[in-house]
Amino acid sequence: MNNSNPLLQDFEYAPFSAIKNEHFKPAITEAIEMARREIEAITKTEDKPDFKNTIEALEFSGKQLDRVTSIFFNLNSAETNKEIQEIAQEVSPLLSEFRNDIILNKALFERVKAVYNQKDKLELSAEQQTLLDKKYKAFARNGANLPVEKQEELRKIDKQLSSLSLKFGENVLAETNKFELQITREEDLKGLPESFMEEASSVAQSRGKEGWIFTLEYPSFLPFMKYVENRELRKKMALAFGSKAFHGDELDNRENVLQIVRLRYKRAQLLGFKTHAHFVLEERMAETPEKVNDFLEELLEKAKPAAQEEFNELENFAKELDNIDRLEKWDAAFYSEKLKQKRFNLDDEKLKPYFKLENVIDGVFEIAGRLYGLKFDEVTDIDIYHPDVKTYQVSDEEGKPIALFYADFHPRPGKRDGAWMTGYKSQYIKDGKQERPHISIVCNFTKPSKTRPSLLTFNEVTTLFHEFGHALHGMLADTIYPSLSGANVYWDFVELPSQVLENWCYEKEALELFAKHYETGEIIPMELVQKIKESANFHEGMATLRQLSFGLLDLSWHGIDPTDITDVKAHEDKAFEPTKLYPDVPENCMSTAFSHIFQGGYSAGYYSYKWAEVLDADTFEFFQEHGIFSREVANKFKSVILSRGGTEHPMTLYKRFRGKEPSPDALLKRAGLLKK
Repeated sequence: MNNSNPLLQDFEYAPFSAIKNEHFKPAITEAIEMARREIEAITKTEDKPDFKNTIEALEFSGKQLDRVTSIFFNLNSAETNKEIQEIAQEVSPLLSEFRNDIILNKALFERVKAVYNQKDKLELSAEQQTLLDKKYKAFARNGANLPVEKQEELRKIDKQLSSLSLKFGENVLAETNKFELQITREEDLKGLPESFMEEASSVAQSRGKEGWIFTLEYPSFLPFMKYVENRELRKKMALAFGSKAFHGDELDNRENVLQIVRLRYKRAQLLGFKTHAHFVLEERMAETPEKVNDFLEELLEKAKPAAQEEFNELENFAKELDNIDRLEKWDAAFYSEKLKQKRFNLDDEKLKPYFKLENVIDGVFEIAGRLYGLKFDEVTDIDIYHPDVKTYQVSDEEGKPIALFYADFHPRPGKRDGAWMTGYKSQYIKDGKQERPHISIVCNFTKPSKTRPSLLTFNEVTTLFHEFGHALHGMLADTIYPSLSGANVYWDFVELPSQVLENWCYEKEALELFAKHYETGEIIPMELVQKIKESANFHEGMATLRQLSFGLLDLSWHGIDPTDITDVKAHEDKAFEPTKLYPDVPENCMSTAFSHIFQGGYSAGYYSYKWAEVLDADTFEFFQEHGIFSREVANKFKSVILSRGGTEHPMTLYKRFRGKEPSPDALLKRAGLLKK
C-alpha cells in the first residue's frame, strides 16, 4: 500500500484535509488493482464454488475502491473545480472498464452461475437469497452471456456513456456559474424582500461590483422569480435559467443528449431489451414502461382538469391585477405567490422568521429522536472538506453509536444545484463486526447575512426534511451486506423514507418543536400553522402536472428507439404536449439541463417521485391513525423498512409494514384531487 497517499491508508473517517487533487488518480488506479487481485483470488481458488467463497467474497471485494471513489465523486458534486473535473474525465473510463472487466470475467461468472444454479438446495436467508439474485443478475443483465465481440461493443458504449454524462453535468454547472444579472437601480427590484436584497448586495460586493447581483443558484433565482415586479427582468432570468446548455456554443448539451439516449438504446438492444426503459424497469417495482405509462396516465387524467382550472384562475387573476393578456412561464411563480397571499394571507416572508436553519436542524433531530430514539451530538474533531460542513455523532437511546452525519447547507461556485443525500462509508457486518455508516446531506439554502441568520422558506424546510429522510434510511441500516444496505433499494422505493418525513412539516405537534421566531423565540402562531396546512394543496393540480411532464419527458427519451431524433427541442415539445399549460418558450429547453436523467441515476426512473408519493401518503395515513409520534408505528417502519434496505423485494417489505398493498387514493385525497 502506498504509504504517502492518504487515500490508500486504512481510515475510519474521510481524511479530507490530507487529500490533495494529485492523490486521486493514483489512489483510484491502485485501488482498482487491489480489487482486481481480490477478484483473481476468488477465480483462482480450487475450492468448489459456494455462497461464502464466491458470492460473499465478491460482495466484500473492492472495499478500498468504494471508499476512495465515494470521496472523489462526492467532492466532484459538492466542492469541485476544473482540476477535479479533469480527473473525473480521466478516471471515469478506468472505472467503467474495471466494472466491465468484472461483469465480463468468464471464470468469475461461471462460479457465480454455479452457486445460482444450486440456490434451491442451499439454505439461504432472505437477505442471502437477494444478494445471490442480485449478483447473478448483475452479470446476466450486463452482458456476461453475450458473445465476445458484443461484450467488446458493450465496453465501448459504457466508456462513452460515463464520459458523456460527466460532460453533460460539467456544462450545466458552467452555465449556472457563468450567468449573473447585475442591477444598479433599486426601483428595478421593487417587490423583492429586504433579506434577498441584502444577499444580492453581498454577492455584488464579493465580486467587486456595484448594486445587486442575481445568479441561477436556487436561493437567488427562486425569490427573484417569486417577488420582483419588473416583468422584463423576470423574463430575462427565466430565459437564462431555462436555456442552460442550449446556446449553440461549446457548453451546448444537445449533442450530448442525443448521444446518451442513442447509446443507452443501443446498449439495451445488445442485452436483448426493447428499449433502455425496458432494461431499467425490469429491476423496479413498476416492472415495465407500460405500467409506468398507465400510472402516469391515471394521475394525468385526475390532475389535468384541476390543473387547467388552476391555470385559468391564475391567468384571470393576473389579468385583473396587472392587465396581463397572456400568462407566461416567467409569470408563474410571481402571480402564484400573489394569489396565495391573497387567498391564505400567507407569504414566505411571514413564515421565514420561524424557520431559522439551526432551529429546523434541531427540530428534525428532535423528531428523529421521538420516532426512532436517535440522539445527535455536534462534533468538531472530524475532518471536513469545507468550513460550511457540520458533523454529528449519532447514537441510540443506550448511547450506542449509530452513524456519523455530515451536513452541508449553503451554495458556492464548486457545488452543483439542488439537494441530495450520499455516503462516505457503508453499513455492513463482516466477521461479526458491525460497521456503522457515514452519511451526508448536501443542500443549497439561503446563506446567513450580516444582519440575520439563514432563514429558510417553507419549501427549503420540506427539502431539508426530505434529504434527512434519505439520511435516516442510511443511518438506521442494519444489514449484513453493504450493497443491500440503507438506500440501496429499488429506485422507485428509494423516495419513500424521504417523502414520508416531509409530512411532519405540516403538523402542529411537529412544528411547535422547532418553528420559533429567531428574534423573540415565540412559537409559530396556530393560525399560521393552519394556513400552512390549508395552503398545502394550493395549485396541487399544476404541481402534479409538472412532475408528470418530467416523467413523460424521461420516458419519451428512454422508452422508444431514439435513433431518428435529431431535434432535441422539437422532441421535447411533443413530449410536453399532453401536460402543456403555458405557451412554449422557443429559447428554452429542459432536456439540455435535465441532470436527473442525463447525469444522475433517474433515467427511465423520474416517475418514481410520484410512485413513492403513493407509498408515502399511504404510510403517513397509518401514522395519523395511531398518532404522528407513535413509537409503535415508528418502530415497525424502522424495523421493516428503514433498517432492511434492499434485503427483500420492496413490495414484500411494504406489505409486511402496512398489511396491504399501497392505494393511490391516499395520495389523491391528500392532494385534493379526489374528494374525501
